[in-house]
Amino acid sequence: MLTQGSHKRPASGHNAYVIDLALAQRLSVLLIARDIPWQPNPGDRFVVADRDLDQVFVIADMTIEVQDLHGGRLIRFNGTTEWALDSIDAAEVVWLPWEHQLRELLGTAFAGLESLPQPAQGYAVCLVDGTRHVDTDADRAYLRALLATLDDA
Repeated sequence: MLTQGSHKRPASGHNAYVIDLALAQRLSVLLIARDIPWQPNPGDRFVVADRDLDQVFVIADMTIEVQDLHGGRLIRFNGTTEWALDSIDAAEVVWLPWEHQLRELLGTAFAGLESLPQPAQGYAVCLVDGTRHVDTDADRAYLRALLATLDDA
């Protein structure tokens, strides 16, 4: 079972995806296939895909909370006025994991993170198998490394 740590980092902008939505959706499919469920916790980010909502939501005890039901988890929007949705099944949203959550999922496959010098700029996540996964920011590089690891499993 996947658990998220208590480390929280403020979003750089609630309307900007920190990681690529298509890659996050691919991660979701791979985690479900491996029976590694997302356990929503305060501070976790998610989007509601395919509903014309270009907004990143953050689970918080007062505004967006998670309720455990017999059939799964329900994400409840308390007092949200932006749109008319009281709740949604957690399986219908796309989790946007933080860097530390991606690193946790990599586990012992993770070897290190490198900052790339100019002109390339960006980050490379190095795995113990010797592969490097490069992207413009650390979150995306971690996600690419995790996807490669899950694809190979």
